[in-house]
Amino acid sequence: MGVLNLLVKAGVFCFFLTAVPLLGITQQPFKFAQVTDTHVGSSTGAEDLRCTVRDLNNQKDIDFVLLSGDVTEFGSDEELQLAKQILDSLYLPLYVIPGNHDSNWSESGANSFRKVFNGETFFFRHKGYMFMGTASGPNMRMGPGQVPRENLVWMDSVFAAHSDVETPLIYINHYPQDSSLNNWYEAIDRVKQRNVQLMLCGHGHVNKLYDWEGIPGAMGRSNLRAKDSIGGYNIISIANNKAVYQVRRPAVKTEDPWLQVDLLDHRIGQHDVRSGRPDYSVNEKYKAQVSELWRFEDEADLGAGFAEYKQLLITGNTAGYVFALDNKSGRKIWAYKTGGKIYGTPAVWKRMVVVGSSDGNIYGLDADSGKEKWRIRTPKAVLGSPVVNHGVAFIGSSDGVFRAIDAVSGKIRWTFNEVAGYVSARPTLYNGLVIFGSWGNGFYALNQQTGKLVWSWSNGQSSRMLSAAACYPVVQHDKLYLVAPDRYMTCLNAKTGAVIWRNKMDDVRVRESMGISKDGQYVYVKTMDGNLLGVSTAAEEMHIGWHSTLQLPYELNPTAIETAGSQVLVPSHSGLLSGVDAVSGQVLWQYKLSNSMINPMCVSKGGHVIVSSMDGKIVKLKVK
Repeated sequence: MGVLNLLVKAGVFCFFLTAVPLLGITQQPFKFAQVTDTHVGSSTGAEDLRCTVRDLNNQKDIDFVLLSGDVTEFGSDEELQLAKQILDSLYLPLYVIPGNHDSNWSESGANSFRKVFNGETFFFRHKGYMFMGTASGPNMRMGPGQVPRENLVWMDSVFAAHSDVETPLIYINHYPQDSSLNNWYEAIDRVKQRNVQLMLCGHGHVNKLYDWEGIPGAMGRSNLRAKDSIGGYNIISIANNKAVYQVRRPAVKTEDPWLQVDLLDHRIGQHDVRSGRPDYSVNEKYKAQVSELWRFEDEADLGAGFAEYKQLLITGNTAGYVFALDNKSGRKIWAYKTGGKIYGTPAVWKRMVVVGSSDGNIYGLDADSGKEKWRIRTPKAVLGSPVVNHGVAFIGSSDGVFRAIDAVSGKIRWTFNEVAGYVSARPTLYNGLVIFGSWGNGFYALNQQTGKLVWSWSNGQSSRMLSAAACYPVVQHDKLYLVAPDRYMTCLNAKTGAVIWRNKMDDVRVRESMGISKDGQYVYVKTMDGNLLGVSTAAEEMHIGWHSTLQLPYELNPTAIETAGSQVLVPSHSGLLSGVDAVSGQVLWQYKLSNSMINPMCVSKGGHVIVSSMDGKIVKLKVK
């Protein structure tokens, strides 16, 4: 019987786990520091990190430092460079992974993090232990965290190269290894094949002990000072098969231990708890209504939707590949490698694919072969999805520029250079206008022919996290509808940008996911409480004229709602797709393809829906 002793000043608490003690392997004692949630870019983040680095440089017995995510506030290039500049003055070896703040609002699509810190994972050995750290996301979409698919593949390759399964392992991720991560169990299943003894995380900004399927997990406090006069970090002492945690207040003192963990072997078979794993029984329940025709599994995350061309489905992944699958079989036909991650959904004009990459290029590829025909270099990442109209592709990027490009030749028709923040969604074309939002609280309508600004609107929020930048805006009867993380739904005059109404209802917490009914009577919105509602396009105020029976759990996925015939297709952040009757609002079927976020869907002919999830799964469904 193994024992976890939680030590606090007020007393001693015991936490029991079944485990097997480590036998026959001797480790050397050592100390390391866990610094986490530095949030450089917030009000005190940079100065708090400087203080911690100075303090660490004065410590005499610490071997290395782990920085377990949320290094920056927004993941911007400027914040990353500032954090790196501060950390470069650290004398000790540093191992760093990104957190959700480094990726979800990143203007570079989390590409700059890899460049600045030379990667997003780490593995090393130290005095008889192995340390492994992985990234977490969410990648450019609001939702739960996720260990990237390519990180899981990397874990497999590292373990294959290091076959000594008896060496103790300590695993680090920014998130707790529970439902905070939508694929937490995939990482746990891998480390449980080894002599895993401890897992570390940040994210919650407090010191806390966890039990993750029998493996002890410890969350470290944020380095931010918050309401205190100074920040802090944890010093972890490894000796005599124990890990002892102490908070270090820079230049003040090292506090008494708050946690002691017995380091034991927690492999599968020793203590294997699998409660709370994803349940796919819903697929059996609705197998008469929806069935899977084929499935493709990629080795990287997917954040893009699909473009249809002849018998091909064209998409992209976070390993930087634009690739095409055969629509009938799901077989990969061609692939083209870019230098960054792909988050924008490709668009096709005739036989030309237009797609952006976080490597700072917009590409024109031959749709039949994937060969490059042209490229346009931009100063920063291109995360937006293009829309093509009459041979002109309209696409936003992260350099404050929106471009109109001849899809065949790659010649730039015009540019608009006044975008605040970066563009990550797909623009809407309406009545000669191209309309889009940015992560700078701005919303713009440009003349499609000239690129001249017709109108702009701001939601007036102070934080860019609340921008209406992830939604695909919809227009009906000259009314433009948009939703945002500030939980407002807004209706603007599409011609002038004037506010017709703007509503925030306590019991209707709308977020970025929206769509429009086939007859144009309703704008569909999904709430954070998991409801699907229809807002009337005829009313002069926000009026909910249609309700569905759909009830999802807490829900954040910003992916657009689509229609297929008389059905409404509703994506979730847990890999569940729901089909709802457009008249009655009744749930007709549900299908769970994954436990990860659903990306933009492709509604094809013959009752077919092609849908992907962020963990690399693509399925073609037949819907009755």
